[in-house]
Amino acid sequence: MAVLPQQIIAAKRDGHALSAVQVDAFVAGLVAEGGVAAWSDAQAAALAMAIVLRGMDRAETVALTQAMTRSGEILRWRGLGDRPVLDKHSTGGVGDKVSLMLAPIVAECGALVPMVSGRGLGHTGGTLDKLEALPGYQADPARGRLHACLLDAGCAIVGASATLAPADRRLYAIRDVTATVESVPLVTASILSKKLAAGLGALVLDGKVGSGAVMREPQRARELAGSLVEVAQGAGLPARALLTDMDQVLGRTAGNALEVREAIGFLTGTDREPRLLECTLALAAELLHLGGLAPDRTAARTAAARALDSGAAAERFARMVAALGGPRDALGDARLPVAPVVRPVPAPQAGFVAAQDARALGMAVVALGGGRRRGGDAVDPRVGLDAVRALGTRVAHGEPLAFVHAADEAAAAQAVVEVLAAVRIDALPPEDAPVVHGCVEGR
Repeated sequence: MAVLPQQIIAAKRDGHALSAVQVDAFVAGLVAEGGVAAWSDAQAAALAMAIVLRGMDRAETVALTQAMTRSGEILRWRGLGDRPVLDKHSTGGVGDKVSLMLAPIVAECGALVPMVSGRGLGHTGGTLDKLEALPGYQADPARGRLHACLLDAGCAIVGASATLAPADRRLYAIRDVTATVESVPLVTASILSKKLAAGLGALVLDGKVGSGAVMREPQRARELAGSLVEVAQGAGLPARALLTDMDQVLGRTAGNALEVREAIGFLTGTDREPRLLECTLALAAELLHLGGLAPDRTAARTAAARALDSGAAAERFARMVAALGGPRDALGDARLPVAPVVRPVPAPQAGFVAAQDARALGMAVVALGGGRRRGGDAVDPRVGLDAVRALGTRVAHGEPLAFVHAADEAAAAQAVVEVLAAVRIDALPPEDAPVVHGCVEGR
């Protein structure tokens, strides 16, 4: 007997654990058969909200993850050598462009990195949205082109194809615009269903902590990291997580083309913001160690730094971009779009940048057009924030706290107001906070 959507929604609304049969029915209902899905957007959103409010236990989360993984094909990487297949995933933040540097670094150290990434979700930026700021970049290449890119560059940052965890593709878009992002089970299933379907040998998670994270509180961030590691390990995928700081914009930019430009400068050595450098090398080292390409974390970090400093990682990034249809000379002329209006955000007083509401800064970028307010919205790759002052920076009265890049004067003026409301200036500098708060290794 078929299980009706409203019965499943009601069960979770009332706080009951869903059975594997109910979870399977929900996931199957997300995927269209004959062009028609059994579950409407409204029904899927209702269950997502019920899960946000009522939660899921570990068995439910495992069942949801595995069902979403099975909703499409499982990738195999035959014919691409015997290199370990490794990947990294972030739980989401503001200005988090680490993937753009980490993938070519790890590839240069001997791994194959088929990085299946996502788009912006809520206030957080999406890796695919960033890369698509590069003219011609194909985030959903044909299988032959993807394999050719991996053979040449060793890495390929792409989206989940229509056949890879299609149930997650639909639910992800619904969650983005229905305030149902902040759920440990839903985030776990979304991330791991794609990673398990990508045929990985090892995975490192970047669990963001702080005002700009999906899970702001340290306890919730650690809960999510633990869920990701334990569910991945339970599915046979070696995994670890680092908890990293997201109490401020990571790097100096937030916004798609701006972040790609910063990533290119980072790879070529033009500008490496210290916190961004520490986060990138720490995650790369953890992945190289977990994937068996280094005997310990110290050796792994040395190898990652060598790949970066030698320029080899930058060259791999450029080859990846060209192989996926982007500019042929991404390091020299990435042809990134530029916003027509750039306005400074003047400091209202002298002092030290003492705090940022990174979530509010992320939402300011969304309001500029750099993210989606509704499903199907187009993203303006030009807009965002640049030269964002890090916590602890001394500023004079009127000195820019950041620069707003906008499509028009009205949007720029509103963003200036929003940035000023999100930044606090005090007479004394804040205490230094570590970039890496800890490691979650699971079993």
